[in-house]
Amino acid sequence: GFGLVLVFWLVMARKRALVPSKGQFVGEAAYSFIRNTLGRDMIGHDFRNEGIDIKHNPEFTVLEMYQAYADYSTMMGLLEEMISGAVQEIHGGYTLEYQGQTLDFTPPWPRVDWHETLKRESGIDLADYPNTEDLLRVAREKGVQVETGASRAKVLDELQGHFLEPLLVQPSFLVDYPIDVSPLAKRKPGHPSAVERFEAFAMTFELGNAFSELNDPLDQYERFREQVEAANQGDEEAHQMDIDYITALMMGMPPTGGMGVGIDRVVMLLTDKYSIRDVILFPHMRRLE
Repeated sequence: GFGLVLVFWLVMARKRALVPSKGQFVGEAAYSFIRNTLGRDMIGHDFRNEGIDIKHNPEFTVLEMYQAYADYSTMMGLLEEMISGAVQEIHGGYTLEYQGQTLDFTPPWPRVDWHETLKRESGIDLADYPNTEDLLRVAREKGVQVETGASRAKVLDELQGHFLEPLLVQPSFLVDYPIDVSPLAKRKPGHPSAVERFEAFAMTFELGNAFSELNDPLDQYERFREQVEAANQGDEEAHQMDIDYITALMMGMPPTGGMGVGIDRVVMLLTDKYSIRDVILFPHMRRLE
C-alpha cells in the first residue's frame, strides 16, 4: 500500500508541483494559512476528532490545493487528470476492479447536477421548501431518517446520502451544491440557491471536495452571520464568524479554486482495500484486554 501511495504522489507531482507539509491539525488557523497561500499544493497528515468506520478515520492524509484565477471547473479537470492518470500509471489502463466492481476512470467523468438529480430521484424541488421545518417533514415522508430540530444543512446532507450518493458508483462529479451546505463557496450565476462546488465520488464514497472560493467580503460576512445563528440554535458543525478573514477579503482576493482530496480513499480504490485502516501505515490501535 505504501508503495502505491508514493506512486500516486509522484504521478500528481508530475501533473503539478506539490509541496509536502509537515503534519498539521485541521483548525481555523491552519485552514486560514492554507487558504491564503494561493497557488500552493500541500499533502499533509491531518486529524479530526470524529468517528471511525470503513471510510472514516480520525487520522488521514489529504491533498489541499488552491489556485488563483481558477474556479471549480479548473479543479474538476485537475482532479480528473490526477486520479485517472494514477489509475492508468498503476493499472495500465483506465479501469480497475474494486471489491468485485469494475470501475471506469476514463475522462471525462459524468457531471451529476445536485438539484436536478434530487428532484428526479425523490420528487423534492428545494425551491418548494424554503422553510426548514417543511423540508424536514417532506424528507421524513420520503423515508429519510432525520432527527428532530436538525438544521437545514443537516437535512440536505441526509437527503444527499439517501437519494444521491447511492447512484455514484462509477467515478462521477456531484456538482452545484445548495448554498446552505457551502458557506465558503461562490454562488453559481443564474442559480441563486446553488454554489460552484463539487464532490468527486466512486463506489458511493467521496474522494474529493472543491469549489470556487467566495471572494466577495459582503456576501461572506452574511454567510458567516447565518452560520453563527445556526450555531446558536445548536448546529455543532456551523462556522464561526471570522472577522480577520473578512478583512483580508476586503483587501482583495483573486478568483480562486480550492480543493481537498482524500489520499487514503484513493489508495483504497487503487489497492482494492475494503477499509481505510488497511491503507494507513500506523493506525492507532486499542489495547486488547
